[in-house]
Amino acid sequence: MLKTQAVFVDRDGTLGGNGHFIDPRDFELFPSSLTALQLLKENGIKIFALTNQHNISKGLATESEFHKEFESYGFDAAYICPHEPEDGCECHKPQPGMLLKAAAEYKLDLTHCVVIGDVGSTDMLAAAAVGAKRILVETGWGKQSLEKYRHKWYEQASPDFVAQDLLDAVKWLVGGN
Repeated sequence: MLKTQAVFVDRDGTLGGNGHFIDPRDFELFPSSLTALQLLKENGIKIFALTNQHNISKGLATESEFHKEFESYGFDAAYICPHEPEDGCECHKPQPGMLLKAAAEYKLDLTHCVVIGDVGSTDMLAAAAVGAKRILVETGWGKQSLEKYRHKWYEQASPDFVAQDLLDAVKWLVGGN
């Protein structure tokens, strides 16, 4: 099996929070999130934030604030879409633009990368568009995404693993799966 080059981690509902926008100054990680990120680093895997933050375009936060937040958690880089969903950009998940940009910047083969997120209709579809491995966490919108909204995305982008939380996802990943 080929080594995982990088893991892309969604923010809201995956790293912490409740799935809704929370200002970077007020955002709280889930208790085991830093442990999960450290475990990835210990295994030589790059970690990238991958997040839609359309409230940036509304002036409720800045990209710089998000970059500082992700840097403080130990991310190698952050890919942030500041656009409204209806803007039609190539970076707003489920569009794969942020993944493609990271691949170009870091010379990644996205088929050897993983996306961990809590929303099937954005995180899992973006991962499927580039052939990345998909892990859905049950935190945030994860359970609802599987139970209530499964019909909108599951056939196109079923997860390779459903994890209780980010740490469970990372343990599964580094455990050789």
